[in-house]
Amino acid sequence: MKSITIEGQLRTESGKKSTRQLRSQELVPGVIYGGKKEINFSAPAAAFRSIVYTSEFMLAEVKVDGNVYRCILKDLQFNKVTDLLTHVDFLELVDDKKVIATLPLKFTGTPAGVKAGGKLVTKMKSFKVKTLPKFLREFIEVDLTKLELNENIRVEDVKLENIEVLNSPRIPIASVTMTRQLKQEEAAAPKAAAPAAAPAAKAAAPAAAKK
Repeated sequence: MKSITIEGQLRTESGKKSTRQLRSQELVPGVIYGGKKEINFSAPAAAFRSIVYTSEFMLAEVKVDGNVYRCILKDLQFNKVTDLLTHVDFLELVDDKKVIATLPLKFTGTPAGVKAGGKLVTKMKSFKVKTLPKFLREFIEVDLTKLELNENIRVEDVKLENIEVLNSPRIPIASVTMTRQLKQEEAAAPKAAAPAAAPAAKAAAPAAAKK
């Protein structure tokens, strides 16, 4: 699994004045919770860039005051005007303690319905899960190969070991819908068959007249 290292400094002061001073130095305040104690720290804004501005799931090793904390990102705050990062929350991973995380979905395979002319529509990008840290993964793979035209794959169809999915089981993840062209072709098919019956009807008319 991908991970980044963030070098931080322990924060001993709190409050708006201290926070403003940190931000004036292009430092972002953060907190690590979930372990034995809460750790308040700060680090350069650039240190968070690769974990904040991505859709990938990754771990963070935050180094503060000679200690290393293995974490996952939990919450972010941005300035409403400048859109700059203003605060970061991390959750420390404890081996025997389950965590709640958001894992991205990775779709694989070409759906059977797409091969038949349909269009793939993805409706979810991630799962919210609960599991032990050792079972966390970069993504959850969803095989779409058997997905037929006008069918859905739902949350409950994805079977995972040692991971509890917290999303509602009936929510569709992906579906294959008819394209406009396919709808037009299906609508035209019965009309194309109708003229073929006309000669047969004409042939039957003389036979009836002879009788």
